[in-house]
Amino acid sequence: GCRPGELRGGGNRAGGGQGAGPTGTGFGGPAPDLSRLIPGIGPELGSIEAGLVKRMHLREVLADPALASRLTPSMSLIEQLLRDKNNLSGVALANAKALIRRYVDEVTEVLRTQVEKATVGELDRSVPPKRVYRNLDLDRTIWKNLTNWDPEEERLYVDRLYYRHTSRKTTPQRLIVVVDQSGSMVDSMVNCTILASIFAGLPKVDVHLIAYDTQALDLTPWAHDPFETLLRTKLGGGTDGTVAMALAQPKIAEPRNTVVVWISDFYEWRTDELFESMAAVHRSGAKFIPVGSVTSSGRGSVNPWFREKFKDLGTPVISGHIKKLVHELKTFLT
Repeated sequence: GCRPGELRGGGNRAGGGQGAGPTGTGFGGPAPDLSRLIPGIGPELGSIEAGLVKRMHLREVLADPALASRLTPSMSLIEQLLRDKNNLSGVALANAKALIRRYVDEVTEVLRTQVEKATVGELDRSVPPKRVYRNLDLDRTIWKNLTNWDPEEERLYVDRLYYRHTSRKTTPQRLIVVVDQSGSMVDSMVNCTILASIFAGLPKVDVHLIAYDTQALDLTPWAHDPFETLLRTKLGGGTDGTVAMALAQPKIAEPRNTVVVWISDFYEWRTDELFESMAAVHRSGAKFIPVGSVTSSGRGSVNPWFREKFKDLGTPVISGHIKKLVHELKTFLT
């Protein structure tokens, strides 16, 4: 059988049958990295690899450093690690944490680039421009000094130089991210936790993070570190958003400067009570963004009742690629 990771090359495999080389491929050299040779099959390889790991018992694979090092972090693998992390210890736990850290770092790099492109900000006219040549506004300087034109000498005397503003305006904003940590929302939870940490690193953005199932947990102290945040989550089954709202509402001190992002499939226990509290947040002047799923694939289901209610409220549910959420946030936070 195949060992996890060998589909992507790298590493020796014992045996391999008659005529096989040291890698068991029959070519006498390292196995080809199929995900690089054929980029389009990368996701499929991740799914196959995850299935192999599941059949081989994840804990046994993680307990073997050689096998664990060959695993390629993927969302399906991260979900298994998050579900099983409380049952791991020693070498297996250390290898699981290393895989989660690798995946978080890779996704963070991609999302940070998207955020940096989106969060340019408006020009701040209150900040004096730097008086350097590259900022010199030549057209404005000439226009403002035209009264100093000497027709006899055909010379323009300049009393004052004008410069372009380059400083960007950053208004203090509060971002409250509420994450449903039920098993069906793993992909969105991971992506949005990482996204929250990136915004936490922006100047004058105050990020608060809450995770919930039937209980709520304030993860704000770790909002800047998605790795630590994910280790503190607990993938569960039931959900009661009212307990999360009880933590979130007191954080809305200045509604006009607050955006609340709520990530869930909205299959809730107390539907009417939760929606009324969400509508109250929206009416207070805070920006309320319901998120059904923000994944690489865009797959996911949302409670149709909530979807229609949010649409009527004027805050339609965001689903699809995480770029959609980045766009919504950047229009408010920058």
